[in-house]
Amino acid sequence: MACDLAHFNVDPDAASECVVVGLAPTKGSAVTDSAERVQLTTTDYARAEQMLAPYRARLVPRAEVVPQWSDDGARFWYEAGGSYVLVEPAKSTRRDAFDHDRLAAALSRVSGTAVEADDLPLTSIEFEVPGQDPDVIRFSAFDARWEWSDQAGTCTRVEDDPVPLLPWEIASPDRAWVAFRRDGNVWVRSRDGEQEFALTDDAEEHWDYGGVAEAATKVKLPLLGMISLLVAEWSPESTRLITHRIDQRELPEQVLVESSPKDGGRPVTHRVRYPMPGDEAQPTMTWHVLDVRTKENLTVPGEPEVLGTPYTLQRRWWSGDGEIVHVLYQSRDGRTLELRRLDPATGATKTLITETAETRVDASPFLHVSPLVRFLDSGEILWWSQRDGWGHLYLYSAEGEQLGQITEGPWLVREVLRIDEDRRRVWFLACGLSEDPYVRQICRVDLDGGEFARITEDELDHDAIAPPNGEYLVDRASTIALPARSRVLGAEGEVLVELEAPDTSALEAAGWSPPERFQALAADGHTPIYGLLWRPHGFDPARRYPVVDHTYPGPNIQRAAPGFRNLFTGEAEALAALGFAVVAVDGRGTPLRSKAFLDHSYGDLGMAAALDDHVAAIRELGRRHAWLDTDRVGITGHSGGGFFTARALLTHPEFYSVGVAQSGAHDFSIYLPFWVEHNHGEITEDNRRALINTLSAANLRGKLLLIDGELDDNVLPYQSLRLVNALIDADADVDMLLIPGVEHSFHGRHHYVTRRTWDYLVRHLHGTEPPSYRVAPFPPKPIWAIQPS
Repeated sequence: MACDLAHFNVDPDAASECVVVGLAPTKGSAVTDSAERVQLTTTDYARAEQMLAPYRARLVPRAEVVPQWSDDGARFWYEAGGSYVLVEPAKSTRRDAFDHDRLAAALSRVSGTAVEADDLPLTSIEFEVPGQDPDVIRFSAFDARWEWSDQAGTCTRVEDDPVPLLPWEIASPDRAWVAFRRDGNVWVRSRDGEQEFALTDDAEEHWDYGGVAEAATKVKLPLLGMISLLVAEWSPESTRLITHRIDQRELPEQVLVESSPKDGGRPVTHRVRYPMPGDEAQPTMTWHVLDVRTKENLTVPGEPEVLGTPYTLQRRWWSGDGEIVHVLYQSRDGRTLELRRLDPATGATKTLITETAETRVDASPFLHVSPLVRFLDSGEILWWSQRDGWGHLYLYSAEGEQLGQITEGPWLVREVLRIDEDRRRVWFLACGLSEDPYVRQICRVDLDGGEFARITEDELDHDAIAPPNGEYLVDRASTIALPARSRVLGAEGEVLVELEAPDTSALEAAGWSPPERFQALAADGHTPIYGLLWRPHGFDPARRYPVVDHTYPGPNIQRAAPGFRNLFTGEAEALAALGFAVVAVDGRGTPLRSKAFLDHSYGDLGMAAALDDHVAAIRELGRRHAWLDTDRVGITGHSGGGFFTARALLTHPEFYSVGVAQSGAHDFSIYLPFWVEHNHGEITEDNRRALINTLSAANLRGKLLLIDGELDDNVLPYQSLRLVNALIDADADVDMLLIPGVEHSFHGRHHYVTRRTWDYLVRHLHGTEPPSYRVAPFPPKPIWAIQPS
């Protein structure tokens, strides 16, 4: 099959076929004839590289529509395949946002730099310029700010345009002010540059305003270019901010050593305040309301709250008139969740809703997803809860009286899309209404518990989104085989505008084929679980292929989504290009099913049940497909997946023989407190062993590679060193790669970690030496592609 290798600097004439026919050695056998082994080439590695997210996006350029809404929601724009598209749903129109050819020519002329119409170097695009006609946009290019009038065809340099916001700055709704952090205090500046002043002035070291806890952020954020992140929320009328003050003064420190600072010289130490599960001292926070007009700093009365999940800081909402702020409180153990109403003028608070449970109480199906709480103009509150065993919507009065349960049944509400208060209706995404329980469908229900209707009734996975204002949805519907077909839908599901319908022809030409969506039985013999199976490139059913379990165990992430992309898109596909059969499994203890399914991991953060489910699923697949060699099974994963990888080799040495564990937390008893205390519960002598890989070190029989970032302030690198120490005590062989100068996600070195992972699996599962191919540093990822963890 032909491959486009120009981007990867591979000589096609020197490259051989993508997969060499032959059998790799089976577990316990010795293959002496090299002709029987799979010998990969630079062509295979180049093809694997094309499967990764940054390159895959180029092969399916219109697969993702990410709308940028106008202020009133009446229109939106998006970028697709190098073109900028403007959509006005009420008019059922979709057109180029501007004349790309004319803009390219004009910008080339005024900037003195050649610009191509299909590769416009535009950043910080502003589609609604105050005081200008709707056809005027502003953007940055070539270290300057420009204004383009599509009607006049003029491109002029703008000298007095407000400085574009930096990623750690927050603009007020009226665009008059910008809030930011400086030396631990919250400041504001006017967009016209005439004013700048502090709203707080008493910050101290480790007791500052608007920031985040040091653990997992202090070293990482600067390495990612985030200088001083501000977490705050403007009031609707742009006069006040709600933020917090974090107290970390009494916390113990952990020390990271930067061995190879960029300017040379001695190693540099980085000290991070990092508590552990069970420690009495934890980071705490207080809420503060800051007034831009009076410069008043109002401290909300009450005891400081233990700062659990970092996403707690995102749990605050202003009312539409700016007279009320609602905040979520979660107890340290995660088993109590409260919605509180706060008076921003006095600081007085009232608890409206309290929910408790024997395990953690979640405010949404995912840790990383904003709480599914919505506030109506009527004062009523839409609340998401798993109290009946599923994830459903409830309606409360402004004073916290439950008015009714809005949705019910053996399925869950995945996301709230939009609310029509006049018609008393809410649109949402639901899981569990299709044969595949993970497929998302668009639904609608009356707020008062009346009519329920499915807007979509197909087997497509609907990743829909809606503007803050507007009476439509942007539906991005896909399968594992078909990229997202995007359309604008009206209230009844009618198509208002067709947006994009990409195909996979270029991806298939690069060797890709869609994975198989499968159902298997969990290790208990009766619970259905789901996963994905990728066939190797150049698949031949007469051969037998080694298996790689590409893993993340949960409890907060779904690994095997039913749509065209997920958090790990490209990684499994790249392994398939290297001649592996690749499996991803969502075992018990992971989200998006029932509360009982999720709680299988509670008290067992080591996820022994889910690991048993992986083994059961792969063995079942092996019985279905003779071409799966379940005597040669490897595993790899990042962060929680790194822990899971090592645990697989240590607790199932009869099944897993090769593993690459990236950034693995191999001892959760000394990891971030919220993660353990929320998801595992109290650590006892009975359940402690489930948290610690080192206790099983003597069981290692296979080949294990540990890869860690030297400056990982999330999963500190001594986690892997402790496992290495235990393996040395057990006289077991282990390989380790410590990457200098990088954090948890290996930023700037991820391409190297990727290639070393491939090499290890090729060397020990295929039984041959990998080619001398070098993976290039990754270009910026597409907007939808997120780091695995």
